[in-house]
Amino acid sequence: MAACKTLIHTSLSSIGSTLRPQFTPLLNLCFSPLLSPNKGLRLSQKNVPHRPHASIAAAEAADFEAPSPISETLDPPESQDTVEHLLTHRDDVVKLMKMERRRSGCGGGGRWFPYLDRFNCGGAYVTSGEILEAVDPIIMDVRKERFRNVVRNRSYSVCLVVEGLGDFGNVSAVFRSADALGIQSVHVLSCDASKRYRENRHVSMGAEKWLDIELWDSTQECFEVLTSRGYRIATTHVGMDAVSIYNMDWSCPTAIVVGNENRGISDEALDLSDLHCSIPMKGMVDSFNVSVAAGILMHHAVCDRTSRLGSHGDLTPEENQILLAEFSLRHSKNSISIAHEYAKRKAALLTPRL
Repeated sequence: MAACKTLIHTSLSSIGSTLRPQFTPLLNLCFSPLLSPNKGLRLSQKNVPHRPHASIAAAEAADFEAPSPISETLDPPESQDTVEHLLTHRDDVVKLMKMERRRSGCGGGGRWFPYLDRFNCGGAYVTSGEILEAVDPIIMDVRKERFRNVVRNRSYSVCLVVEGLGDFGNVSAVFRSADALGIQSVHVLSCDASKRYRENRHVSMGAEKWLDIELWDSTQECFEVLTSRGYRIATTHVGMDAVSIYNMDWSCPTAIVVGNENRGISDEALDLSDLHCSIPMKGMVDSFNVSVAAGILMHHAVCDRTSRLGSHGDLTPEENQILLAEFSLRHSKNSISIAHEYAKRKAALLTPRL
């Protein structure tokens, strides 16, 4: 009798386990170390179909993107792309900017914009519109919307010049503030590369990847080029002739110059500038840390421009598209590969068959 009960119990258990629904998890929860604000809890898909592509070519282009677009582009760059490396390797700064750049001032008194509407793919050229079309399948919609919002609020009408800074940590902090406030152009005058500093990659948070950085050895040459581009040169200086930044019209294209942590602005820069400006001080000390001062200056410039013009961003639709293409090319190395492949196919179609 006992053996019969055991047999019945075992049979019922087997039936129950057979009838119990088997669930296959669709999502795996993966935890990664919190190395930056952009990392943390991530969701990785499993057995979930990818988003449909509009064409076979679009699907093929998607295969170029091995890493996740979000993790790849939001993470700070690797050590070889840190601010210190960029400022001591001029060629790498030039390579950071992808679209072909103008070689002279704005010409004809127009507003300065540095890029031409073409990208050089080994002798073949593609336009910003073609770049955006080619890389569209590999960039997530969230990322593309982020690019559009950032570019909409970008301007070249205010640029920042840092002169003779010795601490790359300060330069990194300045870059981060410029990117956050929509100042696209930053110029660096003769940083002291003989000193060694701690790693500053996490200070800038990778902001240098999205800025236009130009390096100069000569203050005079830098100021002459900026003047040819239509900028007035405003050096920060505490003196009797200094104008309060709150009394300036920042809708006029302006290059803000901040100086060395200890010596301040050089005499040469003071003599060559169009005006001297200062941040009114209300305390016992008479100066800010250089990165703090630069942040205050840029923030006030953006607020003043917004008050006078309605917004800080002032790119035309064509300039907006070119800068979007520039950001898309900086997005990842895969974007460059796809643009080159697009140029090859375009050249093949244009070449007459014999």
